[in-house]
Amino acid sequence: MSETDSVRLADLEAARPKIKKAAYKQMLKTGQLDLLRLQQALYAHGGRAIVNVEGMDAAGKGGAILRLVRRIDPRGYKVYRIGAPAPWEQSRHYLYRFWSRLPGPGELVIFDRSWFGRVLVERVERLASKAEWQRAYAEINAFERMLVDDGVALVKLWFHIGADEQLRRFRERQDNPFKRWKLTEEDWRNREQWDAYIEAAEEMFRQTSTDHAPWTLIAANDKRHARLEALRAVVESLEAGMRQQGHAVPSLTSSRQ
Repeated sequence: MSETDSVRLADLEAARPKIKKAAYKQMLKTGQLDLLRLQQALYAHGGRAIVNVEGMDAAGKGGAILRLVRRIDPRGYKVYRIGAPAPWEQSRHYLYRFWSRLPGPGELVIFDRSWFGRVLVERVERLASKAEWQRAYAEINAFERMLVDDGVALVKLWFHIGADEQLRRFRERQDNPFKRWKLTEEDWRNREQWDAYIEAAEEMFRQTSTDHAPWTLIAANDKRHARLEALRAVVESLEAGMRQQGHAVPSLTSSRQ
């Protein structure tokens, strides 16, 4: 979904048909095999790719990333979890810590949260001034334009869940000793500003979904659907990027179905 001028995240919360477990496993395996083939071709041609993963708390971003990387060559990718900047990073431009983590030849980099923190959490939590986060839209668009012009395949994913589903997942994490570590006081505090985050996200889509770097918005109330959609978006973007660079694209299972 790239046309985001009038996007409403609430529209993504509608119920969708459940994907049966057997069908899900088969589609997941197919997508992961295609991603492995593309990663191997990316490495062979010295290509570079970035996947930005953003979304509401508890929207299943970590689970989707796990499925993205589960079957690909671990030597050819890196995952960076982006939290608050270190004190020494705060004295530098906010894009600095991403500049220093850009992919090398043949490498896929996944950012679990990304430079969009400037116009999301830093905006909502007032960690950046209004002038700073408003200026960031143009800075981000220029940065992404430069990456794409330099041959980087760039994928931007937003995982969205409804407020009721988020509360259900929060409570599940709270009650499960194996998941409790995922839930923090910050998560509860962010939930209190749900409307502010929705407003910031929708403006972010309007300002930064461009022809060269569109957003893909993923309905994530159903985790199986979200994981398959994320995998599909990454496969399609990498395939398109390789074609644009004039590289041979391997035969993909999904393209034959």
